[in-house]
Amino acid sequence: MNPLAVFTRRVRGFRVIDIIAVMVIIVTALASYAFKTSAGAEDADASNIEAQIQDEQKRIRLLNAEMAHLDDPARIETLSTQYLGLAPISAKQEIVLASLPHVAGALAPPPPPLPTAPSPDNSPAPVKP
Repeated sequence: MNPLAVFTRRVRGFRVIDIIAVMVIIVTALASYAFKTSAGAEDADASNIEAQIQDEQKRIRLLNAEMAHLDDPARIETLSTQYLGLAPISAKQEIVLASLPHVAGALAPPPPPLPTAPSPDNSPAPVKP
C-alpha cells in the first residue's frame, strides 16, 4: 500500500485528507472558543477581586479617619471633663523637689492593724522560751 494514497483516496465523494482537515479546523475552533471563555471568566474574577480590594482600601481609610477622630486630644479632654469631672492641670499643682518626701508620705499606704487582744476564756498565752 502506498503511503501517499491517503491524499487520493475518496470516501463517499470526499477525499480523506479533506475530512481530516475539516475535523482539525473544527477541533481548533472549539478549543479556541473554550480557552477564550475560560479567559473571560478569569478576567471577570480578577475584576471582582480588584473591586473588593478597592472596597477594603476605602474601608481602611474610613477606619483610620475614625481612629484619628477618636484619638483627638481636644475630644478626650471634653469627654473627661463632662463624664469624669476631671480638669486640666493648673500651674498651682506643681511642686518643688524638696516637697516630694512629704507628698510621698501622704500617699503611703496605711500601717497594718494592731494585733488583737487574747480571747477572754482565761487561757494563758503560750510562753516563748
